[in-house]
Amino acid sequence: MRILVADLDGTLLGADVTARRRLRDALDRHPEVMVVFATGRGLPSVREALEDQLLPRPRWIIADVGASVLDGVDHAPVEALQSELRRGWPGAERVRAELGRFPRLTYQDGVSQDGRCSFFVRPHDLTSAVTEAVEALGCAWVYSADRYFDVLPRGVSKGTALAALARRQGWSPASILVAGDSLNDLSMFQLGTHGVAVGNSEPALIEALAGQEAVHRPEQPGAAGVLRALLDLGWVKADSPLVIGYHRPPVNWTPEGGWREPSSPNGILPTLRSLFGGGLDATWVAAAVLEQEEHAARLDGHGTKIPLSFLRLLPAEWRAYFHQACKEALWPVLMSQPERLHFDPSAWEQYRAVNERFAERIAGEAGPGGTVWLHDYNLWLVPGVLRKTRPDLRVGLFHHTPFPPPEVFAALPTADEVRASLGCLDWAGFHTETFADHFRSVLADTAEPPRIGVHPLGIDRDAIEALARHRAHRAPRARKRSGQLVLSVERLDYTKAPVEKVEAVAALLARRPELRGRLRLRLVCAPPEPGITAYDATRQELEQRVAEVNRRWGRDGWQPIDYLPRSLSFAEVIDNYLAADVLWVTSLQDGMNLTAKEFIAAQAAVGLPGALVLSRHAGAADELGEAAVLTDPYDLDDLAEKLAQALALTPAERRHRLAALAGRLGHRHPTAWAAEIIAAIQGLGSTS
Repeated sequence: MRILVADLDGTLLGADVTARRRLRDALDRHPEVMVVFATGRGLPSVREALEDQLLPRPRWIIADVGASVLDGVDHAPVEALQSELRRGWPGAERVRAELGRFPRLTYQDGVSQDGRCSFFVRPHDLTSAVTEAVEALGCAWVYSADRYFDVLPRGVSKGTALAALARRQGWSPASILVAGDSLNDLSMFQLGTHGVAVGNSEPALIEALAGQEAVHRPEQPGAAGVLRALLDLGWVKADSPLVIGYHRPPVNWTPEGGWREPSSPNGILPTLRSLFGGGLDATWVAAAVLEQEEHAARLDGHGTKIPLSFLRLLPAEWRAYFHQACKEALWPVLMSQPERLHFDPSAWEQYRAVNERFAERIAGEAGPGGTVWLHDYNLWLVPGVLRKTRPDLRVGLFHHTPFPPPEVFAALPTADEVRASLGCLDWAGFHTETFADHFRSVLADTAEPPRIGVHPLGIDRDAIEALARHRAHRAPRARKRSGQLVLSVERLDYTKAPVEKVEAVAALLARRPELRGRLRLRLVCAPPEPGITAYDATRQELEQRVAEVNRRWGRDGWQPIDYLPRSLSFAEVIDNYLAADVLWVTSLQDGMNLTAKEFIAAQAAVGLPGALVLSRHAGAADELGEAAVLTDPYDLDDLAEKLAQALALTPAERRHRLAALAGRLGHRHPTAWAAEIIAAIQGLGSTS
């Protein structure tokens, strides 16, 4: 245990908002550092100060310049210590009566005082007659800031109170750092502990501390100077040169299995995890939804070995922020489906509040001149807040989703607010030139628009190939005498066009009787997060149409649609990739779509000739091009025809196409993609 004992006014309450927030957040990250207030304030004034959320929470409070010692949790006096400290105190009435003959002493009316008396007096009016009168009362005195004259019980000071508390708690001097800025803090610096006289200390204190090597004298004022001393002592970790802001952490809590990592090696969460595994010096800020405060203990036991800074949200806050504002207002706009937009002003207020809290947490984690890498539309308002509070930071945002054209973006009722925030970015990244062009158009009137980069995300191909070879060896693919398996692996989302797939299969079976009994669509639809109602209508329509098509065309134990409304382990996903003749990706809009790339890698690894039918509106189509069978999911006839085309490809044609796809896939690891983006945000990489 380490103990920070600090004055309030001029010390913990000194410096600007950013510096105070950085100190508070550093102490939050290091709960092993206990905070003790040592202040001239009385308890009512301390309580008033504690309404300031930037002030660290104390475990103990030394108040009234050492005359009071209080429990920092319930503010109850530590009676044994307090009685000892106040032994011989004549009482405030007698002190005021005796000193009333000195008209130059002005009692501090309106200031809460307990066990001491405080006066204002100018230096030339603090005569020996005044101090002798105090000593005749059997009292002590301390004078600070050329203004404050405190009369205390004999022998009492912040230092004696701290020494008594330290003895009671068993603290060693080496475990204590005292921090102050005025002469009424001097007694604490005389206990043989670590010390810090902050940069705004009164000259008399600095003069009195001359020659004390254990006392830090940073240039920074107040809270900033305290943080500098904590860093120099190694009691807290330095601010991160890089802060990653993402609305989700790299692990999820489940009541059945505790913290669980994503099973797939691909996607942004595994990519960021890999970065940290490579020794990245950064902090990851993410939201954590806690139903009860006692669940907060889980956050410390996530076991990721990643510096995670959790923004704690209540379930109601998460629902308004993510389920409503993100999924019902922003998602339809991103997917160029503004007709689905449902805007709730109260939910947007929560979106704004969560973004402000994210920005505050990021600002507290980021070092001076640091880099912030934000992810996706969930944090669209963070750049605007950071520009005001931390203009020293370089802030970039990568969009893993599509970005809509200006006319669709304008459908958002808060488009101007979002546009203003995005204009505060230093850099914005996208998977495709099309999305980048849309972004440029939306911000066309911005005075200093962000730099823009196009960086398509890839997959961990080595991991996919190794797992594919392992699964193929463990469970060799059965040779089918007849029929072909068409696979779709997507989460349940109207933008993935699951209903359109079913309609296209029905149309194909009606036109091509020879496919009846020979074609099967395995439709794997992982359910969305519980509570997102935006997808309820899609799920209901999908289930109804699957039942109708199976009832219409099924026969002799065969059904055209094999509907799996559940999540699969990644090993099971690989098994399905290897079993499929065709992977069918029909996104109405998609930032990238990594399933297409995974399918190619898995099939190529074991020498299979699978075909890929890929939506023209998926980001992956820009890279894979005509080697895939490209389709337009907005056109039912085209969906059916292009699927039929893929099914009719000869083995030689499939092998030729798959070889071309595998060649375009490359072997670049996603961590190289991430490193490239970090460099671009910092202004070291190529942009447009």
